[in-house]
Amino acid sequence: MIALDLDNTLLNSEKKISETNTKVLKQLHKQGKAIVLCTGRPINAIWDWLTQLGLMDGNDYSVNFNGSLVIHNVDKKPLMADGMKRDHFAHLHEFCAAHQYPLDILDFNGVYPINDLPLSGYEKRLGGNMHFLHIPFAKMPDASYSKAVICTDPGVLDQIVANMPEQLTKEFHIVRSQPMILEFLKPGIDKGSALDVLLKHFGWTRDNLMTFGDAQNDLEMLASAGVGVAMANGTAEAKRTANRETDLDNNHDGVADFLTSYFVKEE
Repeated sequence: MIALDLDNTLLNSEKKISETNTKVLKQLHKQGKAIVLCTGRPINAIWDWLTQLGLMDGNDYSVNFNGSLVIHNVDKKPLMADGMKRDHFAHLHEFCAAHQYPLDILDFNGVYPINDLPLSGYEKRLGGNMHFLHIPFAKMPDASYSKAVICTDPGVLDQIVANMPEQLTKEFHIVRSQPMILEFLKPGIDKGSALDVLLKHFGWTRDNLMTFGDAQNDLEMLASAGVGVAMANGTAEAKRTANRETDLDNNHDGVADFLTSYFVKEE
């Protein structure tokens, strides 16, 4: 199983999967290897990339919402969905209100920008194929939610991380997926735990897993894999956690270059 983060890993700076990365991953998929995209996004937001890579066979799955959801690509049926209720976010909402930080809360289908707080840049960054409903926190429906996001200036996020209330660190697994995005997940939920679910489904172990990532939200899957590969452009923390590293960055087909070298040598 080859599991790949998207932003700054498989995607280049233009948010595209290059022709070279596409060709190599399609070849490996045709040879029977499971190719799994692992992302903070929902499946609708990665649909075009799944189609581009041809990941529409009966055994193709994705990891979404940084591990809250493992989904069957073809019919979009969940293999695992592990969410939270609205009340779980009450203290986080209070924290954001006290400091006038923006907050977006996601269920497993769409995004709720909380409009009794300042507007965030999350909707603009996440883009198409997603439903956004601007709503006050008190009027959020009784549903299962995958995560919450604070999307704001990187300098502001630096301050938030440095001064995070202890209560929130107990209530959430908090990861910074991008310089502008801080994510609040259910404790115990991450890309690594989601991949464990998928490995069990296939009857495999972590020895059968290769992962690629660059940032804090990739650490668990980099640490848990038999072959955990940090991108050349990845953070120092990602490189310390992984046991391998690409020679090239995400703008120069680092994933394809590593896969080609690795499997040629293995064969």
